[in-house]
Amino acid sequence: MATVGFIGSGRIGSTVAQLAVAAGYQVIMSNSRGPHTLTGLVGQLGPQAQAATVEQTAAGADLVVLTIPLRAYQSVPAAPLAGKLVIDTCNYYPQRDGRIAELDSGSLTSSELIQQHLAGAQVVKAFNNIYYQHLLALARPADASDRSFLPIAGDDAGAKARVSTFLDAIGYGAVDAGPLAGSWRQEPGMPVYGAPYGPFSDPAGSPAGEAAVRGALARASR
Repeated sequence: MATVGFIGSGRIGSTVAQLAVAAGYQVIMSNSRGPHTLTGLVGQLGPQAQAATVEQTAAGADLVVLTIPLRAYQSVPAAPLAGKLVIDTCNYYPQRDGRIAELDSGSLTSSELIQQHLAGAQVVKAFNNIYYQHLLALARPADASDRSFLPIAGDDAGAKARVSTFLDAIGYGAVDAGPLAGSWRQEPGMPVYGAPYGPFSDPAGSPAGEAAVRGALARASR
């Protein structure tokens, strides 16, 4: 089975890693502070997990989950990610990331900005619209009647198909939300961001089926 690398090991990253390990994947965890800071997390994830540098993670993984504050995207090494599938979970929060002119004007989405930086990689937007506790709680087998769906956006059909396969393995269906230029529909403030899965105050969440996610994407406007 493929090895999943994580650049960033915060709440979303560690939750996706937990789901991936449960599905049988090997995972490589990294962050900006170095492998020695990940001993506890790797111990919790078990023998299928290891800690590494960002560069080692990028080189050693079959697919990479990028889950960092958007303001740090330029610190991600582009060369070792060339030819790789990169799942971008990042969101633009100006109060945290500072103002980014292209995003404020709408001339680019945050995922397009990351794709420009990682020009040799195939970037697919996913996991950015769901609260981490809901992400853990709502995972279901493929045949479950209450399976939840997540939107994905990307410019390469093959890359989106691979991400859909990964989502299926860890307990989610995928809704194709179009190209990276349209990924603003799943960003903060849009109908599909958070709300379909229930309030953040309820860690158990509420299942959101394919129709609910498609409907929320269709209601997006800016």
